[in-house]
Amino acid sequence: MERSCKSMYNVRKVTKDYYWIGANDRRLALFEGVYKIPKGVSYNSYVLLDEKTVVFDTVDASASKQYLENLAHVLGGRRLDYVIVQHMEMDHAATLGDLVKAYPEVTIVCNEKVAQIMEQFFAFDVRTRLHLVAEGDTFCTGQHTFTFVAAPMVHWPEVMVTYDIGEKILFSADAFGTFGALDGALFADEVDFFGDYLDEARRYYTNIVGKYGKQVQDVLKKASGIEIKMVCPLHGFVWRKKFNQFLEKDIQWATYTPEETGDVIAYGCIHGNTANLADILAAKLTERGIKVALYDASYTAADEILAAAFRYSHLVFASATYNAGIYIAMENLLHDIVNHNLQNRTVAFVENGSWAPAAGGQMRRLMEQLPGTKFIDATVTVRSSLKEKQSGEVDALVDAIAATIPGAKPAVPSKEKVISMLRSNPAELLTMLAAAAAPSAVATPVDPLAFQKFSYGLFVLTARDGAKDNGCIINTASQLTDQPKRITIAVNKANYTCDMILKTGEFNVSVLTEDASMEVFQRFGFQSGKTADKFQGCTYAERAANGIYYVKEATNAVLSGKVIASQDCGTHMLFIADVTAARVLSGEPSVTYGYYFAHIKPKPLPAAMTDAPKVGWICKVCGFVYENETLPADYICPICKHGVADFERIVPAAPAAPKKKSWVCKICGYVYEGDELPADYVCPLCKQGVSDFIQQG
Repeated sequence: MERSCKSMYNVRKVTKDYYWIGANDRRLALFEGVYKIPKGVSYNSYVLLDEKTVVFDTVDASASKQYLENLAHVLGGRRLDYVIVQHMEMDHAATLGDLVKAYPEVTIVCNEKVAQIMEQFFAFDVRTRLHLVAEGDTFCTGQHTFTFVAAPMVHWPEVMVTYDIGEKILFSADAFGTFGALDGALFADEVDFFGDYLDEARRYYTNIVGKYGKQVQDVLKKASGIEIKMVCPLHGFVWRKKFNQFLEKDIQWATYTPEETGDVIAYGCIHGNTANLADILAAKLTERGIKVALYDASYTAADEILAAAFRYSHLVFASATYNAGIYIAMENLLHDIVNHNLQNRTVAFVENGSWAPAAGGQMRRLMEQLPGTKFIDATVTVRSSLKEKQSGEVDALVDAIAATIPGAKPAVPSKEKVISMLRSNPAELLTMLAAAAAPSAVATPVDPLAFQKFSYGLFVLTARDGAKDNGCIINTASQLTDQPKRITIAVNKANYTCDMILKTGEFNVSVLTEDASMEVFQRFGFQSGKTADKFQGCTYAERAANGIYYVKEATNAVLSGKVIASQDCGTHMLFIADVTAARVLSGEPSVTYGYYFAHIKPKPLPAAMTDAPKVGWICKVCGFVYENETLPADYICPICKHGVADFERIVPAAPAAPKKKSWVCKICGYVYEGDELPADYVCPLCKQGVSDFIQQG
């Protein structure tokens, strides 16, 4: 039965068989009683109408009435067969008791840990209505088959995610969520997500999940082995387009990799003097071309500053001394950062105190708990207020920070120094001023990555020779003249498609959009038409009037050409052709070469997420990796079509030192390193005892 959004009901169709029946809360001031949510929050729940009906998680108790009305509307009188419970946190499970009461014959699908926690929350007989599953199990509802992936400590120990094998939909629990109510839009592509919602997504991740980077990495490694066409989280937008772009952010956050080079300055101030120092420091860093985000720790919530700390590479903490320790607001902020396990940052300190400045050393001792932290030792110590005679100390701190940031501008000499050098050493002065005025970085004569900045797009070029169809990826196609309608294309001579066009003189050009998947590039760019049928199993190709295939999906236009001239340009053949037919297929933006490399082409996982080092060769032009010990002498890069001269061997890292004995928590995955596990040891994450640990290594 077809269902849609009608009065009384807030329902949206996700796919042919799936519906969103969640709720939005714009009155809740603090998420989990801690984090401000000025834009509210959504509670997502989904329904599948198959031979069996299935609900995927429920919602917060505040939305119970509306939620049950939405569910009844979508079911349209059908019974509810199953509810899959992935996560027992109450913003997703509080309504489960009401659902069981409304649908007493429903079966609960969950893992054993979910069941245990469920018994702690609810009074109904949990065990009599369970269908227990574990990681790797399958579950069929008719036309849909599911499997399950354990995701412990993302961000409770019981969490699992669910994958629709046929439709390739990932129900991701709290992963890939964001703060903010859904203002009518359900899908991320219905809004300017990266312009309007990325900050809230970052704040959601860093504060809710940020502590569990290792556990998130484990889940991302599992997810990298499956094809995902849609992601349905429990908070925020559903992803059906450009998910890789958001996934890239999650990988950075999970591996504690800064998104940007820049400096977060957070200060704790009583009477205004430490704030003034922070302002001076921010101005001097900005003059050096360094991006700065400045926060008053007494005014700005710790969760917002924490999110900025995940975003940027450098941190400066400036604090007054208070009761012989760190100023209260700053101390709370630092404890919050430590508790969220932030790593791999460069940190500096400024301390203030009227008679006994002591905050600097105490701040450092707190931050020393975080792995991968690098410290700048040029700490500035102020007594009450900054004086002119201390300006050199501030400059020294700025110099020390700038020295760790590639591309930072050289310091501009002060007025006094200019006058002094003008008298004593004008030649040195001219050199210094020239350095300060020069570009911050000198480019290499030919940087191959510069070619990715060209605005040319990516296209599928197709041809037909007799009964043989073929196609390839090209990045050079443009209009040559308006009257007559004439275009030009450039094709690598190593491509079989080039041979076919030389013979037949006809082709089609499909203009790809930003929605093009990696599968399109793999199909037409990663294999040779001499040995493979590129159209075998291709469901998104259709023949044009000239009898040649074109790509009809993730394509905004198709043009047919008849060659009138050609020019051998060395590695490539240039064709000039009259346009015999052309039509627009969609209004989606064309994909550029740069967009492909930034958002479509899979990036290698960070070192922290990979297992054994690759053996093979990497293309210096586009980054494609050929995984084999030997590179054939005639090998051509399937992406950029460059030869072996542009490949270099991947040198595996030296083998790691033998690991210490360790013990892993079966519940949350926390690892305790040591020869022996103390008998009274308690897991610091999930608080389980030694009986839930197993030895490894």
